[in-house]
Amino acid sequence: MNQNVRHLDDGVAVLSLGGKLNMVSAPAVRESIAGLVAGGSSRVVVNLEGVEFLDSSGLGALISGLKSTRQAGGDLRIAAPGEQVRLVLRLTNMERVLVPFETAEEAFARA
Repeated sequence: MNQNVRHLDDGVAVLSLGGKLNMVSAPAVRESIAGLVAGGSSRVVVNLEGVEFLDSSGLGALISGLKSTRQAGGDLRIAAPGEQVRLVLRLTNMERVLVPFETAEEAFARA
């Protein structure tokens, strides 16, 4: 799994992922989000544009990140999920908790 972090002008950290977010890559994603929060970035957008596959372990990593950002007084939002990721969110009813935004920039613009 490829990971890249950038920061928007308003202090939001954007974690862009590429590849498969599954049981193999989920721990690294969980650690990346925890590292961002520990570094003072409590508002995190996970850009899923490059994620071709999401399983329950990957979803668990996102939920873990959501919990850690909220405990730090922030939030975690997702951006640009593909069809397979959207399907997993729908089937698990997680689209209500992890509302997808079209772009990382939009994720906190309406906050």
